[in-house]
Amino acid sequence: MGVVCRPHGLIGEVSVEPVTSFPERFEAGLRLVWQKGSERRTLTVSSVRPHGNRLLLFVEGVTSIGQARGLCGGDLSVPGTQAIPAPDGFYYGYEVTGWRCEDRQGRLLGTASGLEQTTAGPLLSVDSSKKEVLVPFVSGIVLSVDRTGRRIVLDPPDGLFDL
Repeated sequence: MGVVCRPHGLIGEVSVEPVTSFPERFEAGLRLVWQKGSERRTLTVSSVRPHGNRLLLFVEGVTSIGQARGLCGGDLSVPGTQAIPAPDGFYYGYEVTGWRCEDRQGRLLGTASGLEQTTAGPLLSVDSSKKEVLVPFVSGIVLSVDRTGRRIVLDPPDGLFDL
């Protein structure tokens, strides 16, 4: 849902860059999973307020700038059981991780390792046998997505999967 960017002030508030299509979900009482590398913990939002393109959050138990600094660079997400069901045509990055990616002839291109929203649009990360490939997740390149079969059919531009 967001990335903790930096402390704001001296009493534990943090600046968060939302990376969700549902920023309105940030509200007091929301339980979040904070993760940075292999470190992981559960946080509860005490308060939230807008600040430009970011949000300022207080979380329970974080009362100093030092504690706030310790959260910097961490990713914030909701537990999977609290995720909003994806509308038709919308896919969560965690949801597609591990899905088979193939071309229109059914040949394996690789395995999806994530889906992220960028300023240029959504990008699908595909781990091929040779390298990680970033594929624009747009109509014309993404031909079909099969949730049940955990499969994404792509028509990538020529050379995208070449070394």
